[in-house]
Amino acid sequence: MAKRLVVDASWCKGCGICAEFCPKKVLKIVKEKVSVVNPNDCIKCGLCELRCPDYAIYLEEVANEE
Repeated sequence: MAKRLVVDASWCKGCGICAEFCPKKVLKIVKEKVSVVNPNDCIKCGLCELRCPDYAIYLEEVANEE
């Protein structure tokens, strides 16, 4: 199954941990919340999901479109 990056801004406190650990610089803190600034560069490694203390960012499985 394919995955997509999901951000729940209402849970994000803007700590920036996810952005610091992102190896492809997909994430950035904008107006005190995480924002996906380079979605096409995301390799879906899960480091952001693993490091987020507030569970505000995660990878969600999506059905493949065939």
